[in-house]
Amino acid sequence: MFEITTLSNNVRVALETIPFVRSVSFGLWVLNGSRNEMAQTNGMSHFIEHMLFKGTENRTAKAIADEMDAIGGQLNAYTTKEYTCYHARVLDTHLEKAVDVLSDMFFRSSFAEAEIERERNVIFEEIAMYEDNPEDLAHDRLQSAVWAGGALGRPVLGTEESIASFKHEDFARFMAGNYRPENTVIAVAGNFERDEMLALLEQVFTVFPAAPAYMPPSLPIAYRQSAVATPKDVEQLHMCIGFPGITVGSEDAYVLAAMNTYFGGGMSSRLFQTLREERGMVYSIYSYNETYLDAGLFQVYAALNPAQAKGAMQLIRAEAEGLLGGGMSAAALEKAKEQLKSNYLLSLESSSSRMSSIGRSTLLMNRILSPDELIQRIDAVSLERVYALAGKIFKPEQMSLSVAGNLKGIDVKELVAGV
Repeated sequence: MFEITTLSNNVRVALETIPFVRSVSFGLWVLNGSRNEMAQTNGMSHFIEHMLFKGTENRTAKAIADEMDAIGGQLNAYTTKEYTCYHARVLDTHLEKAVDVLSDMFFRSSFAEAEIERERNVIFEEIAMYEDNPEDLAHDRLQSAVWAGGALGRPVLGTEESIASFKHEDFARFMAGNYRPENTVIAVAGNFERDEMLALLEQVFTVFPAAPAYMPPSLPIAYRQSAVATPKDVEQLHMCIGFPGITVGSEDAYVLAAMNTYFGGGMSSRLFQTLREERGMVYSIYSYNETYLDAGLFQVYAALNPAQAKGAMQLIRAEAEGLLGGGMSAAALEKAKEQLKSNYLLSLESSSSRMSSIGRSTLLMNRILSPDELIQRIDAVSLERVYALAGKIFKPEQMSLSVAGNLKGIDVKELVAGV
């Protein structure tokens, strides 16, 4: 059973009771990510995520780890361009401990200067790790190019220059402005008593005082067709093709999910079968859609020998044109829809997956679809809707390209132009 309710301080709470499991997953979701930052604060959201694990007024970093390990709990967090999530999964008998630890981190982290300096070096290494990975570079450089000048173009990790400048007072100021009751959701899924849970949350989260309505930075978001190349001393070429996609909550969400499943979403997809299995042109190839509140990006990634780049681009174009020309059969659509339904229903067996689903849906759309509603939306996808959406996405003049790695013989503008 799903429920969205609100605490007295305007924090939204998404609940799903699952009485037949022995675990509970608990998450704190904040509508704050790298797109809430300016150039000088880029990377602050991700840095704060790290710092919440580095000690509070009541616990050292080691004590946080020890207490969760002592109950066999899992504790983690991640930051995206639009939100940050702190989450824990424990046995139902240890739920209060998980809430106590996570709320202590959330409200009473100390941001000690010595810990800031240590974690700054950790993030420098994280940035270096991404810079060393040409697959990550291809994706990141595409995002930076197509959203250039806008908040979505900034990296989640920040830059070495911005990370080097952060001090204790910067974290306190940023959290005060961006961690607010109105843009925070508590999501709980698993075996718990509903009334006891709400009473516990009301008690614990009263230290989060109601504040004026949250107003995120108003920064322009506009897709810009781009072609970028990043050389790396490796053997392969890593190629990321981009088109404008759809937004969070779009009516076409399940249409695109079905289209993507058929086009490049798995080992039986057209891209994988044509370019890897039939032609042996690539080692890896897949497609996916990234959705944001007011934008989206549909992407195709391939890892291959640079000598195969032109041929691979021609085949990827041909598969896209096949969709535009009505190449997807009714049987192929039904197969894609069954895959989507199976993947979704299997995910319901995990309390952490269910917590993530209701938390993200509540944070970004303020609604939760029941399993029956979701299945109905998948079943409603038609070939006509798939063809119409493909026609909106696969426009040659909208195609962007980012390549990273071995650039021998590569001209990105020629690849985009199909020369």
